[in-house]
Amino acid sequence: MKPQRTAVLVKPDGLQRGLIGEIISRFERKGLKLVGMKMLNMSDEMLSDWYAEHKEKSFFNDLKAFMETMPIVAMVWEGIDAVKVVRKLVGTTLGREAEGGSIRGDFGMSQQYNLIHASATEDDAEREIAIVFNSNELFSYHSVIDSVIYADYEVK
Repeated sequence: MKPQRTAVLVKPDGLQRGLIGEIISRFERKGLKLVGMKMLNMSDEMLSDWYAEHKEKSFFNDLKAFMETMPIVAMVWEGIDAVKVVRKLVGTTLGREAEGGSIRGDFGMSQQYNLIHASATEDDAEREIAIVFNSNELFSYHSVIDSVIYADYEVK
């Protein structure tokens, strides 16, 4: 199977709460590979593109305003079924209902202040990655632990 890439944003509340290291650690411990990361202020245009599916919803402008309050940490993670795996690790949108053991389940209480964004689909991942990263900011490399993350037949 070919590895997928997926986008993750640690939102302003995750940054303020000092959860960057914890979040990265959870993805690394699962066996995902970090292939891109940066801290940035997302522009109004970037946020409009990022949250295009919410454009007609009442919370759209509040969401963009919140995301513009301070920098976010953007990451690209790689692995087999990475989109699905990351979504499971992140947990459901409403923090107080999210599964224990997930990032939102362990650290979140709010729907808007839910710490983190993860791509919902492969198409979303491709679109979101392109909004934040240039191709020269993403890396392909062999990790020494790849051989103990997947069985040989899974990566062929």
